[in-house]
Amino acid sequence: MQGPVDQILDFLISTLFGIYIILLLLRLIFGLVRADFFNPISQTIVQLTNPPLVLMRRFIPPLGRLDLAAVILILLLKVIELWLRLSLMGIQTGFGTIILAAVSAVLVTTIWIFIISLIVEVVLSWIQAGGGEMRGNPVARLVADVNRPILGPLRRSLPSTGAIDFSPMVALIGLYVLLILVRSI
Repeated sequence: MQGPVDQILDFLISTLFGIYIILLLLRLIFGLVRADFFNPISQTIVQLTNPPLVLMRRFIPPLGRLDLAAVILILLLKVIELWLRLSLMGIQTGFGTIILAAVSAVLVTTIWIFIISLIVEVVLSWIQAGGGEMRGNPVARLVADVNRPILGPLRRSLPSTGAIDFSPMVALIGLYVLLILVRSI
């Protein structure tokens, strides 16, 4: 049983590493889907994640559109986070186990980013359908960019049903199935 100080440290380690890893994952996803680089949200994420990535890119070149420096930094930070948290709990485990757990945790977080992005796009589409203006909304543009590679092929392959777009629902079901598969490994 952890004492309150250990619980606070565990919470802080998990939160701080988790937030930065999510920012790095968003930056990686934005680059892969070619999201609007000049979007204010994209710019904020770039500014927050640039310092370590600029340094790492001197040694780790990109692989096409895939920013290998970001991938390695994400995995390295997740490994460090898990090692710190396990050490704090007094649990000793092999390095290979920590790496596998880190890869699995990063994949789960990535899937959740897409799930949340789809939900945000659906909710924003309801606001827009109700008379709200979304064209100038940086969040709406960014989630549309992120979801385009998933929703585009689904929209082309699903039959047209008029005013209701079922592609987000199909995408969410597929992402939840993928989440179950990744967690079972």
